[in-house]
Amino acid sequence: MKVTSISRKLLARVLSLYFVLTLIVTCVQIAAEYYNAKSHINSELLTLEKTFSGSLTRAVWELNTQQAIDIAEGLVAIPMIKGIKVTDENNQIITELGETQALNGQDFDNALIDINAERHLDMGTLAGRSFGHTFPLVFEFSGRTTTVGSVTLLSSNEVIFNRIEVGIYFLIGNAMVKTAALVILFSLAFNKLLTVPLSGLTEQLNRLDLDDPEASKFHSANFERNELNILEDAYNNLIDELVQFKEKLALAQTDLLNANQQLDEQNLLLEQEVAKKTSSLSTSMLRMEMQQRELLKQQEQLTEENQRRKKTELTLTQTNRDLKDSIIELNKAQARLLDAEKMAVLGNLSAEVSHEINTPIGVSITSTSYLSDLLNKLKRDVDEQVITKRSMDDFLLNAEQSINLLLNNLSRASDLIASYKQVAVDQTSDKIRPINMAQYVDEVIQSLHPKLKKTTHRVKVNCPGNIDVHVHAGAISQIFTNLIINSIIHGFDGLNRGEIQIDISYQQERIYIDYRDNGHGVKPEALPYLFEPFYTTKSSEGGTGLGTHIVHSLVTDTLNGVIRAESEPSQGLAFHIEFNNMK
Repeated sequence: MKVTSISRKLLARVLSLYFVLTLIVTCVQIAAEYYNAKSHINSELLTLEKTFSGSLTRAVWELNTQQAIDIAEGLVAIPMIKGIKVTDENNQIITELGETQALNGQDFDNALIDINAERHLDMGTLAGRSFGHTFPLVFEFSGRTTTVGSVTLLSSNEVIFNRIEVGIYFLIGNAMVKTAALVILFSLAFNKLLTVPLSGLTEQLNRLDLDDPEASKFHSANFERNELNILEDAYNNLIDELVQFKEKLALAQTDLLNANQQLDEQNLLLEQEVAKKTSSLSTSMLRMEMQQRELLKQQEQLTEENQRRKKTELTLTQTNRDLKDSIIELNKAQARLLDAEKMAVLGNLSAEVSHEINTPIGVSITSTSYLSDLLNKLKRDVDEQVITKRSMDDFLLNAEQSINLLLNNLSRASDLIASYKQVAVDQTSDKIRPINMAQYVDEVIQSLHPKLKKTTHRVKVNCPGNIDVHVHAGAISQIFTNLIINSIIHGFDGLNRGEIQIDISYQQERIYIDYRDNGHGVKPEALPYLFEPFYTTKSSEGGTGLGTHIVHSLVTDTLNGVIRAESEPSQGLAFHIEFNNMK
């Protein structure tokens, strides 16, 4: 049988573990150097963005292609920039320099461009050899921002490796020197402290004499106390115990002979006792057999009862499964009904806005026709050479009045369309975008103007003009639309002059909305059911009872906020809404 050296095996495992740990630590250090260098390059790319984005934006906005190309050539001349690509707002390439062929392929690990966002910054890796940074070109004019294009800057891993090459060689050399020194040190230590002492103990064990154990004790010349000395002491104690055991064994053999004689006598007595017990055991077996028969009957009855219960359980399980399917279908139907209700509100707004736009457009057409007649009359007077100062003054006065009327009505129609367009887009989208609360609430109320103008009700808004937040704009639009329409239909039913007060505040990244009307209010017994779906007091008039339920779902689910309602009969209805800024 092949003998395996413990010291060599232990040395091999220790050195293997140290080699693995050294390899891992070295790889981690190299990776850290890599990512640190890459982070510095990314920071430099961000600095280049801040330095050149303004000039590139103006060059693209002014369609100055040569200036954009000159700036791109200057950027490519920087050693860490391997390529650049400049596109306009339609993703058409303005200039493309350096190593940009990867941008036209499909080897991106991550998406790098998002032009539709107001401002989006992302880093990506190109197939393990290049990485880049893309930023939009945003032009600000008169308080509005417009994305006019994008710029992609490319660098490569070659730049990173050039920066960290010396550090990598130093780490590898340091690991190799430490590993070699540790191998030599451990080899000498294991040979002196473990291999040589174990060899001496093995030779003494081979000389063990069972007839004379005392002569086989260990006598070590090592005066240092360690595990080997403890092993020698334990072996010597074992020899002492073996000597004592031999003496006790001789005494035990004598006692065993005496015990065998007593055992024979006890066997005779035991056989007599067994004969007596056998007769009583037979009687007990008969009684147990009768009890067993009764237990079998009871078991059959329990089996039948168990089968009946299993059938009942299967029936209940199937019924429960059918109920779950019904609940799932009901939830789907409720979700579809909520979407339909939201679109119905938007459809009603569309009809109201379309009808409202017809009036200023009709007035504009009339003004245009009247102005055309004035021009034709002036042309005839000029051709007939009968034009007078008075007729010219009349023409200028009437033309000015017609143009002012035309401009006012077209501006009114444009404002209606702009407000409705933004509100309609937001209500059909779940996108989070930055809005100014005061301006956006005014746009929502402006889109409801066709419905409000048919009544004498008023809407007052108290909102500071500096509340700029990132939220689901569609949710905000739908909340105010449903609350205002709910007040008009239910709260102001039968009232001539209703008033809606909206107070908006912003504290510690949290928006607070207090909505209150002076309508009929809600009875105390009906207030707990206000947010329940399909609960309405106008079911006979076509009410669905989903308005306040939609508001509750938008606040709690979409905005992750809270909403509560307060009301007293004849004193109006109030809603208190709170949610966080989502930036």
